[in-house]
Amino acid sequence: MLERYFVKPVTVDRIRANVAGAYIEHYVEWMQAQGYAARSFFRRVPILCQFGDFASRHGATDGWTALEHVESFVRHWQSVHGRSCKFDRASTKLAREARNAVRQMLELALHGSAVQHRPHRPFPFEAEVPGFAGYLRDERGLKPTAIQLYAHYLNGLQAYLEHADATSVASLSTPLLASFIVASCAGLSRRSRRNLCGTLRVFLRYCHRERIIDRDLSVAVQPPQVHRLADLPRAITWEEVRRMLNCVDRRAAAGRRDYAMLLLLVTYGLRAHEVAGLMLDNIDWQHERLNIPQRKAGHWSAYPLAGVVAEAIIDYLKNGRPQAADRHVFFRAVAPRRPITSAGVSSAVVRYLQRADVQVHRAGAHTLRHTCVQRLVDAEFSLKTIGDYVGHRSTASTKIYTKVNIAALREVAMGNGEAL
Repeated sequence: MLERYFVKPVTVDRIRANVAGAYIEHYVEWMQAQGYAARSFFRRVPILCQFGDFASRHGATDGWTALEHVESFVRHWQSVHGRSCKFDRASTKLAREARNAVRQMLELALHGSAVQHRPHRPFPFEAEVPGFAGYLRDERGLKPTAIQLYAHYLNGLQAYLEHADATSVASLSTPLLASFIVASCAGLSRRSRRNLCGTLRVFLRYCHRERIIDRDLSVAVQPPQVHRLADLPRAITWEEVRRMLNCVDRRAAAGRRDYAMLLLLVTYGLRAHEVAGLMLDNIDWQHERLNIPQRKAGHWSAYPLAGVVAEAIIDYLKNGRPQAADRHVFFRAVAPRRPITSAGVSSAVVRYLQRADVQVHRAGAHTLRHTCVQRLVDAEFSLKTIGDYVGHRSTASTKIYTKVNIAALREVAMGNGEAL
């Protein structure tokens, strides 16, 4: 594999003779399978060779001991090659590229995957409050993503208690909780503040139930009032949708993928994670049906496969999707070849909205979901039908769209509202 990128036999011999030669050759084979560009090989292999020499000089005997020298090598690499960088940003980028290449090679060699292996991090307060994560999962029925949100807020509380020299959860008090909430809410939105307070209330009630704290401190945490129908849906007009779709360059693989994703979002009102998680098995070509399993409300939906959507997906599958054993439909357009994430779906929407010069508050994948629902409201479908179509758990989630039913509101304002 090395001979494919390095013409001189002496260069290939020098790479193989390196202390990390076996790791480097394995990494090059992996990069080739993942579709990396040739320039990536020419840029990364010299870095890896120098790391092998550096780690060997500092006493590393294998991949595990070499891990200890990654950061020191990055600082050395930055000091030597960053002299010509005029800006700190360029020097930081240089260090990041060296760190990523070395860590990726070592992760692939030691763990069989180039995804960075992170040691298991215990759930916050696991030693003092054992079983809380299991309580969230088993008794409250929360999904892993929701449990991760609990862990995020409780990590903040744990760090705050350590900074305040609080010895344990049993030392929690109303003033200490109040100071933590004030300090944490400074940069949060109203909904995030509500989520923080809700997390604390559930945690404190559990601690009281398990006799970890003497009294129920959850009553001292009052979440901010957030009215359900206070905001307006951030939908765009159908003409703006056309402008956005016209900005997609479908000659490239990424453009074919993005065009299919945008059509799925605006046609069916799917969420970003539903598009990212779409599998080849979810598309029933014989019966022209699109199945969306494991939706947010805990059910699945089946849609008729629209012709324009089917054509866009077929175009991507034939001319844009990389050859991979993974059954996901949509993949990243750059190496390494992995399924696209929900953040990648939302980023694509933001990018094309900006290209089309469409101004919308908090642009993202939900913008097109709101647009789909607004289109159905304008077509005078019932709220129950609309909610079922987009996967709402109850009609209460769909009621907010009645606030922007302009035609009906105009009739109320101009005539007898009782008749409506």
